[in-house]
Amino acid sequence: MGSIFKPPSPPPLPPVQPAPEPPAAIPEKISDEEKKQIKKDRDAIERKRRGRRSTILTGPLGIQEDQEDATNTLLGKN
Repeated sequence: MGSIFKPPSPPPLPPVQPAPEPPAAIPEKISDEEKKQIKKDRDAIERKRRGRRSTILTGPLGIQEDQEDATNTLLGKN
């Protein structure tokens, strides 16, 4: 059912302000010690990542086990 009176229309939206300019990048001087520490940290992260990936036995083609591992079961060899 219709209404005799129309609901009031909302006020118009305010104009959109442009985004502020990002601050200029300041080149930082990194000492050799800090570079070595950063490289050491990145290498440690990469080692951990590789270690975790090696424990995952499935891939896009399914289970990726060796034939020898697949024959052993809890009840004995098949």
